[in-house]
Amino acid sequence: MKLFTAIFLTLAFAFSAFAQNEQAPITKKEFGYKDWTYKNLNGDGETNLRKFSQGKKLVMVVHWAPWCPNWRHDVQFVRDLHQKYGDEGLSIIGVGEYDSVAKMKAHAEQYKLEFPLVYSGSVPADREKSVHYDQRRANGDTRRWGTPWYIFLESTTLTKEGETLANSVDLVNGELIKGDAEKYIRIKLGLEKAAPANAEISAP
Repeated sequence: MKLFTAIFLTLAFAFSAFAQNEQAPITKKEFGYKDWTYKNLNGDGETNLRKFSQGKKLVMVVHWAPWCPNWRHDVQFVRDLHQKYGDEGLSIIGVGEYDSVAKMKAHAEQYKLEFPLVYSGSVPADREKSVHYDQRRANGDTRRWGTPWYIFLESTTLTKEGETLANSVDLVNGELIKGDAEKYIRIKLGLEKAAPANAEISAP
């Protein structure tokens, strides 16, 4: 029994460590992020991203899959961001990928996700046919599945119409670096001043 427990704990710690090896910085990219309209996970219709983003200070789009260990590493932090900054102007919307709708719903209930959730596809085999795959690959994301993947949008910079929603976005090709992400959000919401452009950056 002790041996079984030791093996289980070793595997658990190894799994946890593996799920934190894809952290990435928030990076500005010049590319055409496409507008989308996806079905709501709760079954009450559809959500269009351009309409959802109108008038909002900062929108964080997160692409996720319920089975993904890297997303599971981030999910509590993202939920905390929603609770902490939702009233300050941060709007989060999650896009489910690569699994059944039933499993997405079970995941949302397990982690008590209260921000809006939609899904773009539910068939893992369609990975390379997805817009998510094409767009993240075009921006240097070499991961096989690419979740989580974050896009930050400001309503004042979005196009008025057309297939392309934004021509320049801040994105994260991986898990959030928590301290950096929260500081970025606070600055964008006007809760914290950005450092001067010529300020020295201390080593971590």
